[in-house]
Amino acid sequence: MKKRYSLDPENSGQAQKIESALLEGLEPLQPSEQQRATIRARLFQRIHASAAAESPRVTIRSHQGQWRKILPGVHAKLLDRNNRAFLLDIEPGASLPMHRHHEDEECIVLRGSASLGDLKVNTGDYHMARAGSRHGKISSASGALLYLRGIPVGHTAEVARDFLSALLPGDGRELITIRASEGAWSDLAPGVASKALYDDGQTHSSLVRIAAGSQWTSQQTPLAHDEECLLLEGDAFFGDTLLHSGDWQLAPTGAESRPVSSDHGALVFMRGARNAA
Repeated sequence: MKKRYSLDPENSGQAQKIESALLEGLEPLQPSEQQRATIRARLFQRIHASAAAESPRVTIRSHQGQWRKILPGVHAKLLDRNNRAFLLDIEPGASLPMHRHHEDEECIVLRGSASLGDLKVNTGDYHMARAGSRHGKISSASGALLYLRGIPVGHTAEVARDFLSALLPGDGRELITIRASEGAWSDLAPGVASKALYDDGQTHSSLVRIAAGSQWTSQQTPLAHDEECLLLEGDAFFGDTLLHSGDWQLAPTGAESRPVSSDHGALVFMRGARNAA
């Protein structure tokens, strides 16, 4: 009578040994010249398609770009001049003077904490100052890194206008603050959720949380508006481009929508057309 052997499905070590033994017994298969040519053609076709899809996008890595001193202890790194997006690094004890907003300004605290007049914001908080409103002095006792969108850094005349007009009363427009622990999350896809931050009727700002191993694709193709992405935590693939924490990417209007996925999980700030999420 033949001896029968049984495999323990709970014994991963046993399964790995059997798998290794089977692989060692296999002979390498050499593809024919025709098969090689077919594989090569498909590979280059995929490379060219990826390059064409990614070429309209602008990516700035966390270590790229130039920091420029705008005030003592305050440095700015421009991300997008047209959309007026930049990073602002405030050293401990440094500050910016009171100013008025002539367009909507969005702010996310990436590191540390800052005081916007009488309002204190901390890491992960979102703040929106509507056009016509004004801020008191912006300062940080311990240092802060902010993402800002809507301040005319690099436009000298407009910066002077914002500072000088701050002496006039504001128009009472609401200042919106959403703390990191506040807001409701809604599912976009399995393992992918979005938290709405602001919607002006044309564009939409949100946080998108992607669980490890999850994927999501926007329904907009092509994009109806410029789409900004800033990786706040983790890493994620936008199409074939891997972005890490601190990386920023702009997909211009008309670009093809690309799938977003993450192997390890990610938190992303996104701003684009209002139905992009």
